[in-house]
Amino acid sequence: MDTVLDARSHSDILIIGAGHNGLVCAWYLASRGYSVTMLEARDVVGGAAVTEAFHPGFRNSVASYTISLLNPKIIADMRLREHGLRIVLRKTDNFLPTLTDDYLLSGRGGLTRREIARHSPKDAENYDAYAAALQSVVGILRQWLLRAPPNAGGGLADMLALLKLGNDLRGLSLEEQRNLSDFFTKSAADILSRYFSHDLVQALFGFDSIVGNYASPYTPGSAYVLLHHVFGNTEGVEGAWGHAIGGMGAITQAMARAAREKGVDIRLNVPVREVIVEGGRAVGAVAGGTAYRAKAVIAGINPKLLFTHLIPSGAVMPDVLQRMAHWQCESATFRMNVALSELPRFSALPNPGDHLTAGIIMAPSLGYMDRAYTSARLDGFSREPIVEMLIPSTLDDCLAPKGAHVASLFCQHFAYDVPGGWDGRREEAADAVIAQIDRYAPGFAASVLGRQALSPLDLERRFGLTGGDIFHGKMGLDQLFSNRPVLGHADYRMPLDGLYLCGSGAHPGGGVTGVPGHNAAQALLRDRKRLGLA
Repeated sequence: MDTVLDARSHSDILIIGAGHNGLVCAWYLASRGYSVTMLEARDVVGGAAVTEAFHPGFRNSVASYTISLLNPKIIADMRLREHGLRIVLRKTDNFLPTLTDDYLLSGRGGLTRREIARHSPKDAENYDAYAAALQSVVGILRQWLLRAPPNAGGGLADMLALLKLGNDLRGLSLEEQRNLSDFFTKSAADILSRYFSHDLVQALFGFDSIVGNYASPYTPGSAYVLLHHVFGNTEGVEGAWGHAIGGMGAITQAMARAAREKGVDIRLNVPVREVIVEGGRAVGAVAGGTAYRAKAVIAGINPKLLFTHLIPSGAVMPDVLQRMAHWQCESATFRMNVALSELPRFSALPNPGDHLTAGIIMAPSLGYMDRAYTSARLDGFSREPIVEMLIPSTLDDCLAPKGAHVASLFCQHFAYDVPGGWDGRREEAADAVIAQIDRYAPGFAASVLGRQALSPLDLERRFGLTGGDIFHGKMGLDQLFSNRPVLGHADYRMPLDGLYLCGSGAHPGGGVTGVPGHNAAQALLRDRKRLGLA
């Protein structure tokens, strides 16, 4: 360790990173009276959930871009609405245009079923069975969101957790247990083809299986990623998606206000260089030449980054370090924000309407999604990418000048290691995305006043997302539940005494949920006596 210039900073708990999970964790601990210091590398809190200007007069959610999975308990406990958070629902959930005059909508009030019936009466008949199968599995997931998974080789608490899991599963019918097994092991295509035959209908549900997932919808395990994106609850509506007025930064700014109200000390522009380990225990971190000391250290960063870059050599067992060095991190995500002079006009549905408040998914079949994945594997990125567009200014007029609009473009698949390197190919990829949208909405390219393009490498550099992975690690069965981040340490307690994990690399995984932060705080509170906390 380099010379520590100043060892004056002490607190009960030190948190590395002031992303949304770190802020949640800090609030719960400070609410119990503990002193909490947060060290954030950037000049703003929020991690990837931030709102920033990207073109004169235009601002937008820079990375994460929509809300559904933020846990209602956390919203209520932190009183986020009283701290300024306001959420509005999309007027239509999803809009899938084609290159012709065909399209599919989904939404509340029976819209999804009516739209499916318009394309395939048989698929509409099967929709209720699919929704029931989905909800039976989602119900189990929701029960385990705010609990630590049972640890392999753990003690009494883990045995009790295992028994609880067994009881939950015994409460399912045999068919529900089969559904659970299917969604955890099969591909999204395997499951969807059982219920639906129309390409657009399959694409409507299959899109969730490749969001932040560098895989094909035909890849085994992709059905779980689909599940992960439907367990949300926005404004009391299960599975609904919405928009935080002011963008995603409004969520984390509200969290920061709540945390500071409880006395949390949030320090910006202080990137952590190393975790301090003494006597086999994490006791602080070095950042900006200062040693910040505490009785416990909690990391809200990717576990691969934590173990391979911040923990001193020899502080953890070699087998743990080797596993973390091979932690899979790549979501193949390319993010763009664009300033628009006018709303796009889609050939399939050209007039303005509620469909422009939706998630606009330009990927009309599972086969199309598979080809995007295959081409990225061969060439680095897809020339016909999967694009989801949101136009939040249709719901929030504070993001763009009057009459103009701002759009979020979430694009798959773009490999982290692209031939020639991202610094030389970023604009080429951005051009491909704009050209793709222009095929569906002629004139879109001409309406672009300015753009911000973030490759996987840019996401890593700017937000510390190792490998550009928006979930802090792939959401495969080998990296979920008791395996997240490593078997034997899924309870937020890392294999170094005094060190905890509160980011998306812990259960239940990625998305703006706040759940890993909540659960890590509960784990530390159970350990408070052992840690020497009153």
